[in-house]
Amino acid sequence: MSSEFRHTERLVNGVRLHCVEAGPEQGPPVILLHGFPEFWRGWDRQIGPLARAGFRVVVPDQRGYNISEKPQGVESYHIDTLVADVAALIHDLGHERAHIVGHDWGGVIAWAVAISRPAVVDKLVILNAPHPGAFGREMRRPEQRKRSWYVGFFQLPWLPERLLVPFGRKGLGGARPGSYSAEDMHHYETAWTQPGSATAMINYYRALIRFGNVKGRQVHAPTLLLWGEKDSALVPELADNLGKWVPNLKTIKFPHATHWVMRDETLRVNQELLAFLE
Repeated sequence: MSSEFRHTERLVNGVRLHCVEAGPEQGPPVILLHGFPEFWRGWDRQIGPLARAGFRVVVPDQRGYNISEKPQGVESYHIDTLVADVAALIHDLGHERAHIVGHDWGGVIAWAVAISRPAVVDKLVILNAPHPGAFGREMRRPEQRKRSWYVGFFQLPWLPERLLVPFGRKGLGGARPGSYSAEDMHHYETAWTQPGSATAMINYYRALIRFGNVKGRQVHAPTLLLWGEKDSALVPELADNLGKWVPNLKTIKFPHATHWVMRDETLRVNQELLAFLE
């Protein structure tokens, strides 16, 4: 991996997070939040361009993932706790605010941070992750309920853990050809098989069903939504009609990209990120 990436450990909100950092320490901070079933490498095509543009880029393995600490118990993955991790990370870096970029579960958390901790958010970028209001709206329709079948499956004990590796392979395999290499998949499987990782990763879904999402809906930060319309897990309508919750919103759709839009459309995603954040 590029020598411009620095591996660090930060103790925030009572949990030890492994982070990859790049760019000048005096630059504007950008936090990149990965989703399921990824870890920091999900952003490896964005870190360098952002750092070279002068941003201080920080990419944590979120709690439970890869080599970050893995607290036990479903309650350790309550959405409020995940939000507090992000706020504490920003403050640990010596900043009051940061740009926050999130994909998939990282996007769910990024939405929640912007809703419940607006003081720590400068600009917000979301990639293929539903705003909680839109998700509630679409879950009243059969198509999104059908696509979300796995969330119910993840509520079962032990069996989802046993099937995490093949489930992860199938999920990333849904990206466009070439978006993930054989070497990438090796790194992911190594992360998935870290002791305790499977349960911790699945506990995000268990906690969401058990405890619910963040309270509130309004996002006041300037927001960019990047949406791959070939997403097999999320209906494209989730990117529509968000104005009542997110008044300062720019939406860009990628008709030929899958859920893994930052891998499928790396060059354009990077261009849009830089244009928006600068």
